[in-house]
Amino acid sequence: MNSQIPTFSLFMEENDLEELRSDIWNDLPLPATLHTSNSTFDIDIAYRGSYTRTFRKRSYFIEFIEPDMFDGSREIHLNAEYRDPSLMRNKLSLDFFNHIGVLSPESYHINLVRNGTPKGVYLLLESVDDLFLKNRGLPKGLIYYAVNNNANFSLTRDGKKKRSRLSGYRQKVGDQSDDESIRKLIEVINTSSLQEFSRIIPGYLNVDKYLDWMVGTVCTMNNDGFTHNYALYQNADTKLYEIIPWDFDATLGRKVDGGKMAYDYVPIQGKESNFLCSRLLQTTEYRKCYKQKLEKLLETKFTASYMRDKIDTLHQLLRPHILNDPYKRRKIKEFDNEPEFIYQFIKDRSHFLREHFSELD
Repeated sequence: MNSQIPTFSLFMEENDLEELRSDIWNDLPLPATLHTSNSTFDIDIAYRGSYTRTFRKRSYFIEFIEPDMFDGSREIHLNAEYRDPSLMRNKLSLDFFNHIGVLSPESYHINLVRNGTPKGVYLLLESVDDLFLKNRGLPKGLIYYAVNNNANFSLTRDGKKKRSRLSGYRQKVGDQSDDESIRKLIEVINTSSLQEFSRIIPGYLNVDKYLDWMVGTVCTMNNDGFTHNYALYQNADTKLYEIIPWDFDATLGRKVDGGKMAYDYVPIQGKESNFLCSRLLQTTEYRKCYKQKLEKLLETKFTASYMRDKIDTLHQLLRPHILNDPYKRRKIKEFDNEPEFIYQFIKDRSHFLREHFSELD
């Protein structure tokens, strides 16, 4: 098996590097040069993430200036995956969503070198934007990022009224006049009677795709993924919204801080704080559909046997590079223990969900 992953060599002038380090919360990009195996790019670079910016190994957002495209993208994200002892969960989870038919960003690991100094293994994440759609032959459409836990499809959060129906969302593709579309979606979810909701929601949401995402999120158990870590895409042809997962590193039995998350932490219905999930499961038709999808997934793809080869292959690919990662090489034993940890989580989670099928009747 090929043990190589690409190397990205980043160069920044010392004054720009010092400015980058001086304020980790500054989102203003700074100039840099990026060398890949085949090309050299002038880029803009900034730190990305929220609490992850305080870690020793930080994540980056990169925009390509000249040439202005890299592998079909004008911008990419380099995730440090610092708190995930496996460095695999984000990719495994996003690939899993792709396997079950949910729109999901592509990703692969790279080695990052900055000004000649190795910075370790990173996960390159495709940006969810207009080129994400174009690369898949999808119709143009609106894209909104869920930027915080206000993106819970509700008019309230923790019992308090939100300032706006758009609270928690940031528009990535579209213009200000398009915001009425997502306001209307939130209105329908929150103000329709149960009978009206089941009749009206298919005119706003691709319910089948949403339920696919929901079963994937319940299985992989991204606690934050229900009210954060996703994007919404409105297909310009159908006018229906679809949901796209994002930043799924805190999955498969690990919390955002890398600690263990019990396999029964998220109930079979998902998180109650996601009001759209709750409303869909209140409708008999959608609840039955959700249960059928979940049963099928537990029989076919959310199994240790289905995932084993993918986990083992990725683990073997990354291992020699983890040994050279200045932030991870001293934790190689933890890294080597992670495949078995993930297998056991899949088994335990699957058993837990099967035991609670009756709650969906």
